[in-house]
Amino acid sequence: MIDVIKKAILAGVGAAALTKEKAEEALSDLVEKGKISAADAKEAAKKIADEGKQEFETASSRVQEKFNELVSKVSSKQSERIEALETRVDELEARLAKVEEAASEPSATE
Repeated sequence: MIDVIKKAILAGVGAAALTKEKAEEALSDLVEKGKISAADAKEAAKKIADEGKQEFETASSRVQEKFNELVSKVSSKQSERIEALETRVDELEARLAKVEEAASEPSATE
């Protein structure tokens, strides 16, 4: 499960890097064509990078929250299961003690 989450995050980082690269290419083309100035392109690239970083951090935070919720649910269910098994073991030990006690007593027919 953790590997899946790591791969998803790494895919997001890769997508962000690819998006930044494409944005820089598009801005460079606009500068070469004289549609925008180099300063405007630099400012736009910074804005795109900042927004991408913010979106990535938000997504990472959400993934972490969901992961923590999942772990909490699993831990809770495991605790419930362990508690039920402990109760069952206690009951079985009590039954076994009764059987051993009955077996060690001399029978009334002897």
